[in-house]
Amino acid sequence: MPGPLDDVVVLDLPRAPAGPHAAQTLGDPGARVIKGEHPDGGDESRGWGPPFVGPDHDIFTCFLAANRNKQSIAVDMKTAEGKALVERLVRHSDVLVENARTGRAGRAGRGGRGGGRDQDGAAVLAWLEERER
Repeated sequence: MPGPLDDVVVLDLPRAPAGPHAAQTLGDPGARVIKGEHPDGGDESRGWGPPFVGPDHDIFTCFLAANRNKQSIAVDMKTAEGKALVERLVRHSDVLVENARTGRAGRAGRGGRGGGRDQDGAAVLAWLEERER
């Protein structure tokens, strides 16, 4: 049975648990969620834990819970190629979810506090910023 968000595309550019969780809430009712991860090791939360699961017992269970039903792509947003890929994905996405460390604007060259649309027209669901401890 189709979900209510089947026609929605979400670009998930996470750094910490808040971003993946926010995008997951859109993926559960059917949105297509594309998660950008760094080519060297992916999302750092994969290795947090225990408890771990997987064939090599190296994937944190909470990572799996917050990232089910997502399509993961490897992209280095510090390279020209990676930035160009993300810009193309944003243009074809309905929603952008992004978070970063305190004081850093969006890694995709965007920034803000959430709500509204970015310069390419994607709806910005949330701008989530970690706080230094």
